[in-house]
Amino acid sequence: MTILHLRRARTSLVLDARGPGLPRVVHWGGDVGDLDDDGLRQLTDATVPPVVPSSFDQPTVLSVLPEASAGWSGRPGLAGHRDGAGWSTAFRLDGLDVDQPADGPARVTVRASDPAAGLTVTIEITLDPYGLLTVRHRLRNDGDGAYELRELTPVLPVPAVATELLDLTGRWCRERSPQRHPWQHGAWVREGRHGRTGHDATLLLVAGTTGFGFGHGEVWAVHTAWSGDHVTFAERRPTGESTLGGGELLAPGEIRLDPGESYESPLLYAVWSDAGLDGLSDVLHTHLRARPGHPRSPRPVTLNVWEAVYFDHDLDRLRALADRAAQIGVERFVLDDGWFRGRRDDTAGLGDWYVDEGVWPDGLQPLIDHVTGRGLQFGLWVEPEMVNPDSDLFRAHPDWVLAVPGRLPPAWRHQQVLDLGRPEAYDHVLERLDTLLTDHPGIRYLKWDQNRDLTEAGHHGRPGVHGQTLAVYRLFDELRGRHPGVEIESCSSGGARVDLAILARTDRVWASDCNDALERLSIQRWTGLLLPPELIGTHVGPERSHTTNRVHDLGFRAATALFGHHGIEWDIASISAAEQTELAAWVALHKRLRPLLHAGRVVRVDHPDPAVWAHGVVDHDNTRAVYAVARLATSVTQVPGAVRLPGLDPGRRYRVRQVSGVPAPATIDLSAPTWLAAGLTLSGAALARVGVQLPALHPEQSLVLEVDSVG
Repeated sequence: MTILHLRRARTSLVLDARGPGLPRVVHWGGDVGDLDDDGLRQLTDATVPPVVPSSFDQPTVLSVLPEASAGWSGRPGLAGHRDGAGWSTAFRLDGLDVDQPADGPARVTVRASDPAAGLTVTIEITLDPYGLLTVRHRLRNDGDGAYELRELTPVLPVPAVATELLDLTGRWCRERSPQRHPWQHGAWVREGRHGRTGHDATLLLVAGTTGFGFGHGEVWAVHTAWSGDHVTFAERRPTGESTLGGGELLAPGEIRLDPGESYESPLLYAVWSDAGLDGLSDVLHTHLRARPGHPRSPRPVTLNVWEAVYFDHDLDRLRALADRAAQIGVERFVLDDGWFRGRRDDTAGLGDWYVDEGVWPDGLQPLIDHVTGRGLQFGLWVEPEMVNPDSDLFRAHPDWVLAVPGRLPPAWRHQQVLDLGRPEAYDHVLERLDTLLTDHPGIRYLKWDQNRDLTEAGHHGRPGVHGQTLAVYRLFDELRGRHPGVEIESCSSGGARVDLAILARTDRVWASDCNDALERLSIQRWTGLLLPPELIGTHVGPERSHTTNRVHDLGFRAATALFGHHGIEWDIASISAAEQTELAAWVALHKRLRPLLHAGRVVRVDHPDPAVWAHGVVDHDNTRAVYAVARLATSVTQVPGAVRLPGLDPGRRYRVRQVSGVPAPATIDLSAPTWLAAGLTLSGAALARVGVQLPALHPEQSLVLEVDSVG
């Protein structure tokens, strides 16, 4: 038919759709410039691999849906069968729909069918105005019998210059831990079988040129936007092809398509940059901020009372916390777990979403009225997808649990998963949440938790994760439709449900249950690879972390929490007057910097000393920036070296100074650098290429710098 060239924001996608089969991605990456039809033909022909000895007689074509019938021997794009037949396909192109407006996203819809296999596939490819590529497949069963689907996965080629892989792993309270290695032959496959995104989710799987960093190197990355079981992979074949891909991880028998039924794969997000990892983040952050549903109002400074009171709910004590929060500058007060019937600890009550009359004889309204009377928003913790066996709901409906018939899955935090694929269970949960919000219009925020994996998740005897994930999406969508003014946080044992599908329905994520500032520096840095700061909950915890027992001073904790959706997770009613004054100063600093922090470009510094981390946010007009430099540990050298400040306009001059209004960090200098007291003025080029020498900070201290253009 034709060769298509999609171009947006320095990114090109070239698609060869001339043959009778599925189109081939000729190029995905940097812009290849203005090419006429002849230029596109020559480029496409120049990328066809040669026929070599001991291979197929024709060049192997890697299409957007790889098929064995085209000679592909790597991971299949489609796997399934019809009672043992129809397991291999040879799709033929039926048509293309192309939409390339002057503004907005460029889209291609590919329609293909295989009458012998009884299947039709539709492939949607979109390149948005910021250079973000998305791919999705839809498969329809047009045959006479049922078709069991095992995999339907978008796959994209990556050039041979990408020699290294980076992705993320983790666990509870240690989410987003990076791992990096050479890209060798074979498949690097990351499978998530948690029934949720998982603490160990890849977030982004990145392939890049040798030595790529935050500010340099050419990189390609994919993200699987799905909140259930999923797979993300990188594969390098001895035949020369390198691919990235991702999709839903299906259990045997989970998707059985009857005649006329269809399955839609999750969106695969794909992004390219020649400016390192920060370039990837810039594209992703810009895309997310352009969404119609992206939060537009200033992100309220939030006090969550979990680490202040745990299950000990007392109205007078909570009122005192709200009073202190208002004095400090907090804008949202969140009542955490323990407000509903039978919930005196984590062994009972989940599922019984009624205000506990024994603890709250007059209901929640007195607290809501007090909080809102102090000018704060009121929020509430819920965990609607779960049930305790010790609950009225479970005793009445034990069959509503997501389980294999005849046994319960292993307990996790004394709870099981409600099967929301059952209409009666779904309707019950929706009614309870809807009634809760209708009866309490002062609730403007839900901290929506989900505290266990979906283990042995059966639905009517068949695997149930796929249906549960879609039901949870419907629940979010329906509730938000009924209560559009209520914001929702995605919390899942901390950061176990962080993906772009859940963020299409929520307003922020809780990055981790760990509020240890040293751990949070890494968790937030790598969560920020995908998400902009305003979507990441970053709270000041208590002096001694309850998850690590580590002690940090307030300045380090506050500087770490500054760069995100700021908040507090601490018993502020019991802190000293000096701590209250300092905390209020940090809150005021965040509010002053918030327009920049929640709209600017995120930059991270490639510093040679692993004990020194630096990051910042630069305004898009290059007039302002703020950076934080943290000393994680002692260094081998006495002085770790100058810290470069990237992202500024090289031709402008900037004044750099330590932020005012908050205490300076502790240092081991006998004399601080001379410029620190009065500030300095240098060009953006000098700051990015030479940098500035900073004080020799003690370990676990941070210095915050403010940068303003002076012409």
